[in-house]
Amino acid sequence: MTGSLHLVVHRRTTKRALAVLLTAIAVVLPCLAGCARTPDPGPPQSTQSHRASTTPTGLLLDGKPWWPAGFNAYQLSTDWSVNRGCGAQVDADGYFAKLPPRALTRFNLYSVFAVDKRSGLLDFGPIDRVFEAAARHRQMVLPVLTGGSGDCEDERFKERDFYVDGWRTEQRVGGLSYAEWVELAVTRWHDEPSIAGWELVGEPEASECGATSCDWRDRTCPDDATAVLKSFFDRAGAHLRTFDADRPIFSGLVGGDQCGLAGGGFTEVGRSTGLDVLDFHDYRSDVDPESGPAGSNLRARLEQAHALGKPLVVNEIGIHAGSCRSVASRAQQFETIIARHRAAGVAGALLWSFVPDPRGTQCTYDIGPNDPAWNVVRENAS
Repeated sequence: MTGSLHLVVHRRTTKRALAVLLTAIAVVLPCLAGCARTPDPGPPQSTQSHRASTTPTGLLLDGKPWWPAGFNAYQLSTDWSVNRGCGAQVDADGYFAKLPPRALTRFNLYSVFAVDKRSGLLDFGPIDRVFEAAARHRQMVLPVLTGGSGDCEDERFKERDFYVDGWRTEQRVGGLSYAEWVELAVTRWHDEPSIAGWELVGEPEASECGATSCDWRDRTCPDDATAVLKSFFDRAGAHLRTFDADRPIFSGLVGGDQCGLAGGGFTEVGRSTGLDVLDFHDYRSDVDPESGPAGSNLRARLEQAHALGKPLVVNEIGIHAGSCRSVASRAQQFETIIARHRAAGVAGALLWSFVPDPRGTQCTYDIGPNDPAWNVVRENAS
């Protein structure tokens, strides 16, 4: 959700550090699958690492129907002693321990979290600890490999050229191209039983920035935006499946009338062979067909997804609370919305967003550790 992150700290990696990093990658590549890791002991896990799969209208977990409810917790990998971080640090064990069984957590698995902010060298420790905590508490996670907005990364909006070929050629955070990061990340963590699937890009759109700004009001939409996005998902999805052939790939789409996705563009992009699960991000809090531009409301997106034989998950539901609404009132609204979504055929729902330090005196999307929204998740995860 662009603009909802409330604490982002960035320091640009020096050219010298980038050179050291690239040298380090060549050295550590043979061990990316975790040859130096000693995982913490925890509860026994399923011997099958790929626990989640899809049906044409829903998800399965361990072969049984699964309707995941949970949170977005984008900052789980923040460790201020190691990386540049994004938001406050989270007690991962405390967070996962509070979740009900069969919940789902979506979090940012960006390259910035794997780079030591002082040396510029790879340090997977902060991300490893997230997966280890999830495994100890038998929780499921959905890692997002990069974001379209650039928030929590290099603050560079990903324009059309990124989806054409920049994902393979442009060096971004940590001196890595996106394709290199996908290879590093998926190779290292693909055997983690907590991973429900992978999300290639959070909220992608193939627009172009204006002359002076990338603000949405200044961006333009090229005529080939839909074809560009579909081609990206075809190729990037195939690239990811080189390292993890079986796990579902989620689209990360907002589901509105974003560049390349308006109307039938959602269907065309959604039919990509590189996508298994389609997304919708709900900040209008309704499934009414009149709630958005033609072809960009949730009911229309569900019809398109089901026509493609793919499930659709509402991976962000955001409602302001704090100074503008009580958290109790918001929890009741979450419950109403999720009930409507389930009845309409949505395959799961995640709330935006958990933070360990909610700003109760401001009007935000923050959901803290003691928010009644936790009860909504407990009542709906199944």
